Amino acid sequence: MGMASRELALLCLFLGLLATLPALAVADCDCESDAAATGRDKARALRLKVIAIVCILAGSAIGAGIPSLGRRFPALRPETDLFLAVKAFAGGVILATGLVHILPTAFEALGSPCLVGHGPWRRFPFAGMVAMLAAIGTLIVDTVATGYFRRTNAKRAAAVTDEPALGGGRAGDLEATSSSDGHHAHAHGMSVLAAPPDGEDELVRHRVISQVLELGVVVHSLIIGMSLGASDFPSTVRPLVPALTFHQLFEGIGLGGCIVQAKFRLKSVLAMGLLFSLTTPVGIGVGIAISSVYDETSPKALVVQGLLEAAAAGILVYMALVDILAEDFTKASVQSRARLQLALNVSLLLGAGLMSLLAVWA
Repeated sequence: MGMASRELALLCLFLGLLATLPALAVADCDCESDAAATGRDKARALRLKVIAIVCILAGSAIGAGIPSLGRRFPALRPETDLFLAVKAFAGGVILATGLVHILPTAFEALGSPCLVGHGPWRRFPFAGMVAMLAAIGTLIVDTVATGYFRRTNAKRAAAVTDEPALGGGRAGDLEATSSSDGHHAHAHGMSVLAAPPDGEDELVRHRVISQVLELGVVVHSLIIGMSLGASDFPSTVRPLVPALTFHQLFEGIGLGGCIVQAKFRLKSVLAMGLLFSLTTPVGIGVGIAISSVYDETSPKALVVQGLLEAAAAGILVYMALVDILAEDFTKASVQSRARLQLALNVSLLLGAGLMSLLAVWA
């Protein structure tokens, strides 16, 4: 619970920093703006944005809530074949989100003609470098955080195991109790430190995964929400409504599956699900509020958007490949069953394919 609260606090702080994007976006640009282009209709676009807020909020909430149905439907519980297939589908969705949706947008933003004469952005592939650094940073956070909590839990277990021995004569009783069927099983603190319980190890890992994944998803969701909310062209907003609804639905399934496996308390589960569900609608609201002064071709706006999108892409690609897909695909229980392997691969390709197809509209 404490770890989840700290992560949510960091997410809120990051969102506060990200909220400065509108201020950076209000700037002059050397590029020609499309403000005078035909098709602009603020009133009609606003109606579509309100519809988008409702649809995306519902899609996000449903997606994040589907994995939690395992409490009522045993087939959806973690480690079942159906749950693994759903998780593989979600892993494909998140992988396609990073590589097909976000990373190309980052390259486009940092390679925009509007950045000519505004720094070295067009002379070096900063989007790829930032994505790489974000993936490496995620690896470092992932391993350091997991290792820290594992060591902390192991030390606590070791302290509890060593306490009876300090009381005098209790260590022998403990050893005798643990030696059943004529076999000796010595219980010492160092053995616990060297090999913590597998269940505790796995739980810590899932908690770190779910929180890092939420960070990457939230960054991307806020940016796409602001982009949608700032547009006054109905022809642009209309196709984005269904596309982003399904986009958030699929991402919610992936995030919700990781949250379920982390076994957080109910309050933390609701808080993480609510944060994900509200991020895009809040971004749309911010975009609506600044639509009259927002200039998406502003050099500062392009740089901030490009860097954040690249970082989000690196995080999501790492999480999809390492923490979601590789973790399940390399399990002995999966590799020993050819039909399950085939089902997971098909589910992965289906998720990646459907999310890639949405790039036609969003």
